[in-house]
Amino acid sequence: MSTQPPAAKAATGPTDPSRRRGLLTALGSLGSLGATALIGCGGGGTTASSTDTSGTLSLDDDTEEGLTKILAAAATCTVAATETEGPYPLRAILANTAMVRADLTEGKTGVPLTLRIKLVDVNNACAAIAGAWVYIWHCDKDGLYSGYDASNNAGQANLTYLRGIQQSDSNGLVTFKTVYPGWYAGRITHVHCMVFLAGTTLSSTSASMATTQFAFPLATTATVYGSTLYGKGQNTSVTSFAADNVFSDGTSTEMLALSGSVKSGYVGGIVLGIDQTASNGGGGSDPGPTPPGNPPTPPGPPPIG
Repeated sequence: MSTQPPAAKAATGPTDPSRRRGLLTALGSLGSLGATALIGCGGGGTTASSTDTSGTLSLDDDTEEGLTKILAAAATCTVAATETEGPYPLRAILANTAMVRADLTEGKTGVPLTLRIKLVDVNNACAAIAGAWVYIWHCDKDGLYSGYDASNNAGQANLTYLRGIQQSDSNGLVTFKTVYPGWYAGRITHVHCMVFLAGTTLSSTSASMATTQFAFPLATTATVYGSTLYGKGQNTSVTSFAADNVFSDGTSTEMLALSGSVKSGYVGGIVLGIDQTASNGGGGSDPGPTPPGNPPTPPGPPPIG
C-alpha cells in the first residue's frame, strides 16, 4: 500500500474537501452508488466485515427507483479527488458504534436528502467494494457543524447531528438519510466523506483509502436556499465553484447527481472510484472532542420547507 497520498488542496476557515461531478436525474429507489478514493479514519471500536448495513432505511418504491436511475446515469470509474478533512472532522466518533447509522438527522430541519454512494475498485474493472466503511458529515441548514464550540461555530459541542458511518453492502452501496446542507462564510455547499478499507478497525487515528468532498449543482442549491426554511438565503460568501478554495480546480469527480424538489425532498447519488492499493495517510492530528456515547433517537422525518 502506498504511503504517499495525493496532494490535498488547502482549505481556510470552516472549510472541507470535496470534488465530484453529477447530473440531475429522476427520483427513485435505493439502488447502486459509486466510490472515489478518500482519506479516512480507522482503527478502534468498529471492525468492517462482509455484513451489509446499508439496508437499514425503509425507502418507498419511488425513492428506491430514483436512486437506482441516478447511479446508473452517474456511473464512472475515475478515482475521486483528494481533499482536506476540513476543520470539523470529529474523528472521535469513528470508534463509537452508535454512529453506525443511516439516519443522520437527529431532528435537524431542512429539505430532506437521501444520499446513496457506490464504491467501485478502479483496479478491478470497477467491481463493487463490499465491507468498506464510509463516514460522511456536513453542516446544518444554518452552516453549523456538530461536535465543536468555536467562535464561528458556537454552542455545538457534544452534539453529533448530520454525521454517520455505514458499511458498504455486497453491491458497494451505502445510503444515508439527511438534509440539504446550508452554507457558511468561505465555502460553497458541500458534504465531507472518508472511506476506509474493509477489515479496518475504526478509531480517531485510523488511516483511510480516500478523503473527499461532494459538490451540489448550483441551480438546485439556489432553489433550496430560496425556500423559507433556509433563513440565511443565498450564499453571498462563495457564489461559484471557481471562487471556492476546494472546488476551484474542478468538480468532475465530486459532483452529486440530484433529483427531486424542495416540496418532496431530493435523492442524490455518486459513484466513487477507489484505489485500494493507495493510502491517503494516517489519522488526523486533532480527533476533536469526544461526543456523547449515544446520539438521540430521531423524532421522525424533518419538515419540508
